[in-house]
Amino acid sequence: MRIGLARVTGRSMEPTLRHGDRVLVLHGARPRPGRLVVARLPDGPAGPRPLGVKRATHRRVVAGELCWWLSSDAPERGTDSRTFGPVPQGEVVAVVVVRLPRSLHLAAEAPGNP
Repeated sequence: MRIGLARVTGRSMEPTLRHGDRVLVLHGARPRPGRLVVARLPDGPAGPRPLGVKRATHRRVVAGELCWWLSSDAPERGTDSRTFGPVPQGEVVAVVVVRLPRSLHLAAEAPGNP
């Protein structure tokens, strides 16, 4: 497993996460119901979707494959499994560990830091 950072875009996870928040993630960790995850979301009618931060609400087996139902905390503001269906576990790339305080965002965005 390895640690990484992700930046939240959009408002679908409010009030838990806000647009611009940074979160510490653990790549390769197993999701658990109720945890926030970073996942490759299925393509939409307009083409590929970016990675998304969603809440893994429950698991289900679809056509013999373990999948996760991913939900937005503010469903009126985002797309989630209600639109694209369950997401295969292999597309869940990381588990969110913690939201970083906004005071750390400026340091992370200093020149030389991605």
